[in-house]
Amino acid sequence: MDAEPAFAPPVAEPKKSDLLVRVASAVVMLAIAGTAFWFGGLALDLFVAAVAFGVFVEYVMLASKIATTPAALVPMVIVGAIYIGWAGLALAVMPEPLMLAVLGVVIFTDTGAYFTGRSLGGPKIAPKISPSKTWSGLAGGMAAAGIWAAIVVLSAGYLLSAIGPTGPSLASALEVANFGVAALVGATLAVFAQAGDFYESWLKRRAGVKDSSRLIPGHGGLFDRVDGLLPVAIIAGTAWAASQVGA
Repeated sequence: MDAEPAFAPPVAEPKKSDLLVRVASAVVMLAIAGTAFWFGGLALDLFVAAVAFGVFVEYVMLASKIATTPAALVPMVIVGAIYIGWAGLALAVMPEPLMLAVLGVVIFTDTGAYFTGRSLGGPKIAPKISPSKTWSGLAGGMAAAGIWAAIVVLSAGYLLSAIGPTGPSLASALEVANFGVAALVGATLAVFAQAGDFYESWLKRRAGVKDSSRLIPGHGGLFDRVDGLLPVAIIAGTAWAASQVGA
């Protein structure tokens, strides 16, 4: 009878999927955000302010891991306060329909980039910063955001036609909706959304962490969830505020 080996290599346990945790967290996040939108007004402003403050705290945590001295930390904190504060203010002052449109641009960008990148693959944009981001994914995100923007413009045209003498008219909406410009704007904003994603990835790389925090089970931190939203909110909110001057 053969002797049993004195040592048996450990058997690696299968990695547990965090899908259920991610789904549960997403449901909770959507419920909280949806409630804030439902009440609108002050409730929505407080929600935006709370998220912005949480993102700023996570930004400072990252910056404190990057900065080698307190003197180096100060300018990073100032930059973060301006960047995140500007985005939060832009979201707070813009009308709710525009906020939903901005959120849609970011969601469609991320979704289009994810599925296109996974399906087509190809050259990486900046593998040392974000190894999973590809040029094909960026193109897919731009296309998806452009489609979303065109749908928003068409929907707005249809709603505006409802107040006319002939009532709601898809034909009237098609006449006034400039799909080309809308798609171009959506695609351009998608580039900025991806830039915001890269910026946070660059910060995390320098800080040597995977997520900005562990606040949201399965999703990381608030900064991880809104990294692409920040620059898009700044651009859209500032453009809207500028359009109101003298209006």
